[in-house]
Amino acid sequence: MEQKFLPKWIAWEVTRRCNLNCIHCRSSSTIESEQGEFTFEEARKLIDDIATISNPTIVLTGGEPLLRDDLFDIAAYGTEKGFRMCIATNGVLVDDEVCREMKKTGIKIVSLSLDGSTAEIHDDFRKQPGAFEGVLNAVEYLKKHGIPFLINSSFTKRNAFDIPNVYKKARELGARAWYMFLVLPVGRGEDANAELLDAEEANYWLNWHYELEKDLILKGDNTILVRPTCAPHYYRIFRQNAKRDGLDLKRRNLVFGTGGGKGCVAGQSIALIDCHGWLKPCSYFPISDINVFDVPFSKAWFESKIMQDMRKIDEFKGRCGSCEYLKICNGCRVRAYWKYNDYMQEDPVCDYVPVKMRKGK
Repeated sequence: MEQKFLPKWIAWEVTRRCNLNCIHCRSSSTIESEQGEFTFEEARKLIDDIATISNPTIVLTGGEPLLRDDLFDIAAYGTEKGFRMCIATNGVLVDDEVCREMKKTGIKIVSLSLDGSTAEIHDDFRKQPGAFEGVLNAVEYLKKHGIPFLINSSFTKRNAFDIPNVYKKARELGARAWYMFLVLPVGRGEDANAELLDAEEANYWLNWHYELEKDLILKGDNTILVRPTCAPHYYRIFRQNAKRDGLDLKRRNLVFGTGGGKGCVAGQSIALIDCHGWLKPCSYFPISDINVFDVPFSKAWFESKIMQDMRKIDEFKGRCGSCEYLKICNGCRVRAYWKYNDYMQEDPVCDYVPVKMRKGK
């Protein structure tokens, strides 16, 4: 198991403070949230320890990471150790000086959040007038300094109608990739439960995304990579639809992606380290059983029971456990935990009934 499962992509919440108040925020961040309960020396020690088992992409995130004073010291040290260092930001604080620091410290790519194709839609989602303009300004600064960027877009019932337009906007802005996130019931996303997409709505937009991706592949259009996120059953939908269409579609992967050729790789090749040091299988997983400031990361990655469970896909329950597509999907463990208080249960936003269960009726 140790050889098969190694971290390829780590999100590191360097602060929980944020200048926005978005309806879906996994950590319910505000400007009054914790700065991050670790020092730069502790950050160096953690980076050193990660390097003993792997050489992952590390995404410095938050909250809003640009609010942390020693952010670029951490970035520079990670680059020095050979990691591919990235930053996830809402874009509002990006300016010439920030971009110069990004270049100086070796930031490889920046992810920006764009949840609407207009200021009205995006600012409503982000609960901050001017947030949309901040993203557009950030794009111009990043282009000016030659820093590549991708766009993450989160969707609920509130803004899902705008999905095609957001994709077009991301393409127009010159993003290397566009990730369509289906918001999870975590943090303020849980408070917005009534706004989360249900199985029928998720199916509609994932089938829409298949048509988009198919069209790009068939045209040989590599302008922008597209991929749904927090929707592992898309990998089933993609395969089923391609078979229906009689197509053998070769999909692209982003150099700085999660390293997974399947739906959910939480705890298998990706993880989150929160601002208190708690190690979690992914950025949205609500619980942890081990802290990397108490137990070295090189041990925590292998010894955490939760992380181990993420790798035991043969023990998943319900429809996930019986599904012929399990190995390319894995289901969403966060949604399973939210619905059943059991992260090994089936994914409630996937309504597919496995062949094995249909035959058993």
